Amino acid sequence: MTKNKQITTDAQLVHRKLDLLLQVGCYLMDCSADTTLIVRDMKRVEAYLGLESQFLHVYINYNVILVNYSDESTSYTRFRKCDRHAIDMAGITRVSHLTWDAIRYNYSLDEYQEKIDAIKKRPRYYTPWQVATAAGFACGGFCIQFGCDWPAFFYASLAAILGFRLRMFLGAKGANTYICICMGAFVSTIVAWLSSFLSLNESIVSLIPPFMLTNTPWHPLLACALFIVPGVPLINFVSDMLGGHIQTGLVRALNVFLMIVAMVFGIGFAIKVCGIDNFAHDLSMTPHHTYLEFAIAAAISAMGFSTIFNIPKKLLPIIAIGGIIAVCSRNFVNLGPSTGNIGLDQGLIVGSLAGSTLISLVCTVAMHWFHTPHQCLSIPSVIPMVPGVLMYRALFAFVEMQGVVGEVTVGMHNFMLASLVILVIAIGVAIPNIFVHSMLYSRRKIKLYRLLVQRKHMDIENIDAKIQ
Repeated sequence: MTKNKQITTDAQLVHRKLDLLLQVGCYLMDCSADTTLIVRDMKRVEAYLGLESQFLHVYINYNVILVNYSDESTSYTRFRKCDRHAIDMAGITRVSHLTWDAIRYNYSLDEYQEKIDAIKKRPRYYTPWQVATAAGFACGGFCIQFGCDWPAFFYASLAAILGFRLRMFLGAKGANTYICICMGAFVSTIVAWLSSFLSLNESIVSLIPPFMLTNTPWHPLLACALFIVPGVPLINFVSDMLGGHIQTGLVRALNVFLMIVAMVFGIGFAIKVCGIDNFAHDLSMTPHHTYLEFAIAAAISAMGFSTIFNIPKKLLPIIAIGGIIAVCSRNFVNLGPSTGNIGLDQGLIVGSLAGSTLISLVCTVAMHWFHTPHQCLSIPSVIPMVPGVLMYRALFAFVEMQGVVGEVTVGMHNFMLASLVILVIAIGVAIPNIFVHSMLYSRRKIKLYRLLVQRKHMDIENIDAKIQ
């Protein structure tokens, strides 16, 4: 009887530890962390919980995480569903800090559970209207990058604010995610189309002040719905594929594709309702602004999207600087005399790779200054470089096919260009971190080693076996 009771007690303890491990993994997945980061933090929790790595088996999928703890005679299996999938960089940072603090301060299981519950209950830093307004101006910053003037910047921002707030409202009411995206894109495009009358209709032009007139009235239609473009899932998809997490990466890719299709359907439906021709095919996106204007637009976009990602307010100036570095370096390498700009004239792909690589290197150093994961600094900084318009142009070209020679070529050109730009952005974010990974891993390993020695007073041989 005593033996059976002891076995039951041990099983309950193992199940509780596995549940704590699952809570961390699922929360990170729901916060849109990439799989490599999830694995790294779960291994740290594993060390804190005293689970033997040779007996622990973890399966990570986009919707389910499963753990098995077994030896030759006993097996324990637990799994948990991941279904929220919001973007919460603050949550990722808090969990990263907790995994270190749990070892450093020798938390009990009850204390650790309380800390996890407190993280889950923390409210977001920004209200819905603050997020919608900031995201709207972020789309206006995108519009500047496409070559619009500053009056059009405000029209694009207004349209995006209204569309994004509608999307958030419908989501809060429990509407389907893709329906929310479609409706948000539809309303944003309608509002942007209405704003074009302020500069195109002669009877209205005479009634409004000159500062409200724009020479680029169609550009807001290209940028007003770019708050929907899933930049973080796109980068996570490529990061997962490069990291060997193929299945999770493919599921992310399919979700991204459905989101973009929903966005294009909403935009396309609005254009049909308004009776607008395929203006996106021949509308120039080459900017001719000064680098000061590029920097301002990049800072606005980076900070605006950071509110969607729930970046702490104290980091917004840092993210703004990161966006400026990424976009201005991209533009300097990309643009040049052939487009009437100052730069190296190496093209969008090379420019995007240069910009994302440079900011990733900067973030690799800065993450130690601000005590936040690399992903939480680098991804918001490169989001202003994501080629949302190229993806929109590609899908819109396929939707609008009418049998004209060259339509498929145009669509495939934009699709391939957008795909390559996204790929090099993700590579630029990931590669510098991979190059310094061995150095960072060694430092973390030594730090973990010392904390475990202080906490458990284990001998060196057992510690080496645990953390390898």
